Amino acid sequence: MKTTKTEAIVLRRTNYGETDRILQLITPTGKISVMARGVRKEKSKLAGGIELFAVCDVVIGEGKGELGVLTSSRLIKFYKNIMVDYDRMQFAYLAIKLVSGASEMVDGADWYDILSEVLAGLDAITIPLGLIQTWFYLHYAEVLGYGLSLQYDVDGNKLSADNKYQYSDEDKGLRLAENGDIGSDHIKFLRLVQSKSLKVLVQVGGIGDILPDCLMIARRHAAIKV
Repeated sequence: MKTTKTEAIVLRRTNYGETDRILQLITPTGKISVMARGVRKEKSKLAGGIELFAVCDVVIGEGKGELGVLTSSRLIKFYKNIMVDYDRMQFAYLAIKLVSGASEMVDGADWYDILSEVLAGLDAITIPLGLIQTWFYLHYAEVLGYGLSLQYDVDGNKLSADNKYQYSDEDKGLRLAENGDIGSDHIKFLRLVQSKSLKVLVQVGGIGDILPDCLMIARRHAAIKV
């Protein structure tokens, strides 16, 4: 039987029959579904390698149709710190849910990279939750094809450090506004969020005052309701 070995993150686990589970996984090559036979048995060797909030090493064999068969599983990294903070845990569930749904529309390697980054960030308690959320929402929107423009406003004019802006839900971008609350510091930081990892961003100082505004922009742009 032909097999494939890959890293994976569990998106969903659905009980099937008396002892099996169907798993939805995101991998570096996209989303796949597999059958984990007997995984709910007490002494199953597969169970410990398919935890939520973890990166797993799995071996998948050919099954019927598009449903593969899980033949081996091993935890590479379990992000246990997520489980001890309610807000971080709830956002981890939300990120997984959003990636699961979005990958139905746009499949590919980007979702695995994004979810890996987010889970690792949530596990690192020194990285503020608001920063992780801002990073996720901007990258989520970008992969879906409507990344936030931080070079031009909604009228096509180049953003200027001397101007103030507000976010326009209708136009999905920044609009020049005399009394706007978005300035050059917000724009500079959002550009960093689009291009840098969380490990780099957490080293940027002086973001406490602008992070709530940046999170608001990122969430509205990604059209995420909370």
